[in-house]
Amino acid sequence: MSNKISRGDFLKRSGLAAAGVMMGGLATTATAANAPQPQQEDKKARFAKLGKVNIAWIGMANRGREVMREFEKTGLANIVAMCDVDPKSKGSQESIAAHPDAKVYTDFRKMFDEMGNQFEAVVVETPDFSHFPCVMLALNQGKHVYVEKPMGRTFHECQLMIDAAARNPQLVTQGGNQGHSEANYFQFKAWKEAGIIKDVTHVDAHMNNSRRWHGYDVNIDRYPQAQPIPDGMDWDLWHTTQQFHEFNEKYHPGNWRSWYDFGMGALGDWGAHLIDTIHEFLDLGLPYEVEPLKLDGWNTYFFPMASTLQFKFPRRGEMPAMTINWWDGIGNYPSIPDGYGESKMGSDVPTIGGKPAAASAVKLNPGTIMYSKDLIFKRGSHGATTQIIPAAKAKEMASKLPEVPKSPSNHYENFLLACMGEEKSRSPFEKFGPLCQVFCLGVMAQRLNKKIVFDREKKIIVNDPFANAMLVGTPPRKGWEEFYKM
Repeated sequence: MSNKISRGDFLKRSGLAAAGVMMGGLATTATAANAPQPQQEDKKARFAKLGKVNIAWIGMANRGREVMREFEKTGLANIVAMCDVDPKSKGSQESIAAHPDAKVYTDFRKMFDEMGNQFEAVVVETPDFSHFPCVMLALNQGKHVYVEKPMGRTFHECQLMIDAAARNPQLVTQGGNQGHSEANYFQFKAWKEAGIIKDVTHVDAHMNNSRRWHGYDVNIDRYPQAQPIPDGMDWDLWHTTQQFHEFNEKYHPGNWRSWYDFGMGALGDWGAHLIDTIHEFLDLGLPYEVEPLKLDGWNTYFFPMASTLQFKFPRRGEMPAMTINWWDGIGNYPSIPDGYGESKMGSDVPTIGGKPAAASAVKLNPGTIMYSKDLIFKRGSHGATTQIIPAAKAKEMASKLPEVPKSPSNHYENFLLACMGEEKSRSPFEKFGPLCQVFCLGVMAQRLNKKIVFDREKKIIVNDPFANAMLVGTPPRKGWEEFYKM
């Protein structure tokens, strides 16, 4: 790896960043984070004065291309380098065409070696299991990082990323749960502070749409057989730290999320859009127990056809102990309280290839049902706001509800503005990381098909030595060990 000092390092060491120096397109014009802006000033005009953040992009097809479009809309991003192990794919070619001046790479390590002094931030949109080496190298090289959810595949890798960010507080980190910058975030915060949301004892989080692995043979006894590797794809590099598997269309593109070796299933894919504000504002931290209550089609290769997982969290200060039950799988619904009303899919749920990411016929779209001592709440996914149910109770409470501020920036703008010193990121690793570790523990309970008892202070599993070893996972492939030492 290159030992060159990046421009970001130079700025930090020289103290020029705090002085608002413009360098290579990155302007740091604010004197303090979240500096107030004149209300009469148009956001677009304000952004135009700020310059752009130079970005290196890792994973530029499929979801990577979708997120890249959102960054393009901000007007604050200057993508100078792009990387993908499958550069001939349709999505990669669309990204290349959209940024003809950006240098294209297959290996992100080479991109850092050759262009590390030409970008300030990195966006990681690779499969879940390969987030880790990309993020660790970026933080080690002094780069701000935006990483897709979930943060990582193992508890240990998430912890290493949390620790690396903590060692570099001058670097901005942001998890890719985009609803964390929309109306739900500000409403939940305001309702919690006003005492509307209090004494929560139970949450049902549900995602019952069809998944990629639904229909796979649950009596599986070996991994899929080898198929021809797509022309121009570096299949070996695709694995990064993970052990090699023969190529099969059930891994790529996108189907990797079906397999324990590569993905995080429905929980990792949607949990960050459903329980993120609950986790942050109710100060949940890590659970002390995770138990699989139902696993239909359980096997040790890919995720079940349906899962119900129970997470138990202790009392936190004045807040009572509470449970979260996770429900996935077609027809595997929680109890629906009287007066629930209609279940809608929010307009901010992204599309993949022009189709809704959760397209299937269900009676209950992804969301949560939250029970407190006095009230019941429901919410959809992503940026959907919380509602009191039934309608008569909501009407009774209307006069007591606090005013909710509007979001000053969406999630992508928030990250870029934070890189410039204009705002603070809303889903930094110190918040995003423990949320993702909750998912890691849930996936372990799924794979083992047994209850996990977790010591929150020591961060170890106390009822099963084998499960405790799984917190770290399998050793990295030869040649990838260095990322665990950064």
